[in-house]
Amino acid sequence: MLNELDERIVRALAEDARRSYADIGQTVGLSAPAVKRRVDRLRATGVITGFTVRVDPAALGWATEGLVEVYCRGNTSPETIRRGLERYPEVVSASTVTGEADAVVQVFAADMRHFEQVLERIAGEPFVERTKSVLVLSPLLRRFSGGSGLPSTV
Repeated sequence: MLNELDERIVRALAEDARRSYADIGQTVGLSAPAVKRRVDRLRATGVITGFTVRVDPAALGWATEGLVEVYCRGNTSPETIRRGLERYPEVVSASTVTGEADAVVQVFAADMRHFEQVLERIAGEPFVERTKSVLVLSPLLRRFSGGSGLPSTV
């Protein structure tokens, strides 16, 4: 379990992983070396698993968004699903879920044709029995930043 200071450091990094330790230190009330020690500890214990770049799909011209329910053949492991979907840059998130579907996948595409092509490729994966998709008309509320798992409003 993280203490409040560690949570604040993780939130700061989740908002912008390029922030300096000095800048984060000013925000949380620690020196830059103290922040670095905490970040090193959080990495060593597996709390922070890496740093990444988040790209706005709109910057790539991908304004079409859809959610795809994936129904798998037999006993497909989550790892098999992850490996099958990670090859698609259009897939921005994928999660196993309760209910009838095995996974829900968030897809961004340039247009309907591009979305259809991605959907066809996903449906063609050997582990996929069928898919069901819906298109997003207007995102109403998004609170999570970049897959950090931490609400950006907290």
